[in-house]
Amino acid sequence: MRVARPDPGKVICCGLNYADHIEEMGRPLPTYPTLFAKYPDTLIGPADPIVVPAGLDLDWEAELTVVIGEEVRRADRDAAAAAIAGYTVANDISMRAWQNRTLQWFQGKAWDATTPVLDTYLTPDEVDPKAGVEVICRVNGTEMQRGNTNTLVFDAADLVAYVSTFTVLRPGDLILTGTPGGVGQGRTPPVHLADGDVVETEIPGIGTLTNTIVIEE
Repeated sequence: MRVARPDPGKVICCGLNYADHIEEMGRPLPTYPTLFAKYPDTLIGPADPIVVPAGLDLDWEAELTVVIGEEVRRADRDAAAAAIAGYTVANDISMRAWQNRTLQWFQGKAWDATTPVLDTYLTPDEVDPKAGVEVICRVNGTEMQRGNTNTLVFDAADLVAYVSTFTVLRPGDLILTGTPGGVGQGRTPPVHLADGDVVETEIPGIGTLTNTIVIEE
């Protein structure tokens, strides 16, 4: 069933969660999830422009996103899975130079109004990321990313259980599960988004985001 997505209090993201993306970024497979947070202020709608100042090296990161449906704290895997209301689509647009200024990624990930998220979600009876759904990103109609959630290192229930160990999750909270290979920073030479570029983020069956980059001089 398709449901309107409530506003989140917390937005938690997992980086380096697809084996191919980990390889292209030159990192080993992780033992634990690599997590960072965004503020709700970062979120925009599925068709909103992404407006940023000049001089940033913007990159795309298509992501399956978990929507929390009930309060959950210190959950085991079964309780974590039961707390998932459904799944939606997001793009963790990243400012790479800012991200790489320090070992902490927060400052490259939490720019206001830069993370498009679908305003609806599908319930778990209609989508099973463990079995595999495709995560796709296109820039100006050219496919840049196509991965499958059956290759996630940490799946949705893993992430909900892990995160709930240290912070309570409440209805509407979001967990972005990571991005597959094909990001601009992993290309030779690196490719970044420019003014007027149209970024489409699709998870078939769940929905599509269409966002235009607007560079303010």
